[in-house]
Amino acid sequence: MFPGATDEREGTDARGRESDRGGANFVVVGAPLDASTTFQPGTRFGPQRIRTFAEPFDDYDRRTNRYFSELGVADHGDVRAWDDATEYLEFLAGTLRDVVWDDAVPLLLGGEHTVSLAGVRAVEPEVVVSLDAHLDLRDEYDGNPRNHACVMRRVLEDVDSVDELVVLGARTGSEAEWERASESDVTVVPPEAVAEWSFDERLADRDVYLSVDIDAADPAYAPGTGTMEPFGLEPRELRDVVREVGPHASGFDVVEVNDRDDGQTAALAGKLVREFVFSHADA
Repeated sequence: MFPGATDEREGTDARGRESDRGGANFVVVGAPLDASTTFQPGTRFGPQRIRTFAEPFDDYDRRTNRYFSELGVADHGDVRAWDDATEYLEFLAGTLRDVVWDDAVPLLLGGEHTVSLAGVRAVEPEVVVSLDAHLDLRDEYDGNPRNHACVMRRVLEDVDSVDELVVLGARTGSEAEWERASESDVTVVPPEAVAEWSFDERLADRDVYLSVDIDAADPAYAPGTGTMEPFGLEPRELRDVVREVGPHASGFDVVEVNDRDDGQTAALAGKLVREFVFSHADA
């Protein structure tokens, strides 16, 4: 269970005390899909690893003067993954849609980036903001259109509500991906320009989904991910984006965490989940 959350299945908090599971404002859902990772696998361990390395964080947040445990966060647990990614994504989207229909914000813990498609389907936003080292705009990879390198292409093609994709921190992609990114419905902001990027006018009065592929961070800070790409963002830059976009977002995910480090990557991911919750609740 994510530290400070209640157990949605049992109706208890981390200390076993009874809680109002029907009154959740945010619901954590783990999606340990690890079907198409193309370099270093291990994202199946991501959701539980994020929960584990969030344990040391203080309940109190001085910036917002709030306690995480008082913000109505429930943990649904993991949606067990299987090898048919198409069926899994449909089932996962249904689980997340139930969260949305209960007027709560889904907090999706990956798992490979493919699971973000389920999150976007459930929320049906107008804008997707993706922190990522990669464009993820391939039409297919090794013949697989459900590969994690294709997720934002599928978002643009399969989710009718989405009219814009903003990719922050991208620094690599195929020639065909860069051509797709040059079209009017995609904006790419390189790492060196992320700190100056302003969201206020672009996101005002629009439904937003925020996705964080942890490899947006430089691998010096987040080595526990499948496809590391140097020259990335610093953790504070990811934090600042989450703080700025969080109040506008109706759904959030952090993905591509694996078990190939000493916990640095999972700790960063867990901290970003908390930053999203604090920022959204404070707004």
